[in-house]
Amino acid sequence: MKRLVIANCGGFWGDDPTAPRRQVEGGPIDYLVMDYLAEVTMALLQKQRARQPGTGYPADFLSHLRDVLPACVQRGIRIITNAGGVNPLGCRAAVNALANDLGIADRVKVGIVLGDDLYGSLDTLLSSGEPLVNMDTGQALSEIRAKVLSANAYIGAAGIVNALERGANVIITGRVADAAVALAPMMHEFGWSQTDWDHLAAGIVAGHIIECGTQCTGGNFTDWPLVKTYRRMGFPLVEVEEDGSFVVTKHPNTGGLVSVHTVAEQIVYEIGPPAYLTPDVVARFDSVTLEQEGPDRVRVTGARGEPAPAKLKVSISYHAGWRAFGRLLVSGPEALAKANKVAEAFWDCAGGRSAYDQALHQFIGWNACHAPLAACEPGEVLVQFAVRDSDERKINTRFAPQIVPRVLGTVPGITYIADQGRPRASEVVAFWPALVSRDAVTQRVIIGDEDIAI
Repeated sequence: MKRLVIANCGGFWGDDPTAPRRQVEGGPIDYLVMDYLAEVTMALLQKQRARQPGTGYPADFLSHLRDVLPACVQRGIRIITNAGGVNPLGCRAAVNALANDLGIADRVKVGIVLGDDLYGSLDTLLSSGEPLVNMDTGQALSEIRAKVLSANAYIGAAGIVNALERGANVIITGRVADAAVALAPMMHEFGWSQTDWDHLAAGIVAGHIIECGTQCTGGNFTDWPLVKTYRRMGFPLVEVEEDGSFVVTKHPNTGGLVSVHTVAEQIVYEIGPPAYLTPDVVARFDSVTLEQEGPDRVRVTGARGEPAPAKLKVSISYHAGWRAFGRLLVSGPEALAKANKVAEAFWDCAGGRSAYDQALHQFIGWNACHAPLAACEPGEVLVQFAVRDSDERKINTRFAPQIVPRVLGTVPGITYIADQGRPRASEVVAFWPALVSRDAVTQRVIIGDEDIAI
């Protein structure tokens, strides 16, 4: 039976920069999938592109690609990534320049997938009867239209499959569903149709398991003492068979752990009902069976699928005011009592908590993340002050200047964080989830001079 090996080398923009090279050099793989996008990332990239039109994609991708592109071309490993951000065309130009610089331009065929970016057509969509209502609050998008920073539909695997069929060996997308970059090569290699629901569901389960990188190979794992080492953490691989069954594993001699429990924790990460909605299929996560096949090998079977949902999810970001935070370290005897005195003095100088839309302070190291875990107080706490307000100037003139003066103006054993200095207000980017009709979104694939509507 034909087997396909897909390697993930990152779960977010900023993940381990050595992972792509280690995945390519660690053993045989057929595809390398690279994930860079989160909801807030799209807004940041949109703002970046507004300042510099040639940008709008994660620049780290190019350094990662430089590490692996020659080896991937030589070994026939195809690369699929959502690193196009809000400017896949600009990203393609940078990749072509890199390939030319590496002397392999004649062996690199770049395909890009467009269609997810709805930012420029929002007004047309609203006027055509697409309300883009907030799925959580029921609020109409028209109420905050002027504040919108980005709008991207989660599109599925069809465009990537088309690019693979046309021979692309580097495929760059914008906001596709996270699991789509892994599902697409399975559809292409095994000939799964767009209505082969059970097989598509298996591909979604596989893609979902590896989409967060080492979170399925022992990272962020509840039973962390079972992980023998976190050094050189092994990023995940899936070995997929034509019937949709697959094994989750990692390269030999790498850190981490692949067990039924590490995989199960990732399966339930960021899902609601067991009927997991994606652009390509509704995958039934409650039908899946996990079995420990061997050391660092978990076999996954039993995925079942249902027809894809009628609408697509849209990730919209918008401006929602300003925020700032500052930190002071309080140490020595009676650290908690001193920290409370510092907080009291600070808020008095900053105008009081009621002067801001939102305001709080926390004692990191004691009660910031959860209730105190010990009866005795800590030897030091980090006091964090934070505010949020619609008035940027208020934060910068009333809140920010009052952090550092507390060092000489309150208790002994106190200092500020050396590389932080005076806080400054930064923009709050809020998330607006919505739905849009499928016929309002058209995928396009561009390879060379070809522009194909999907």
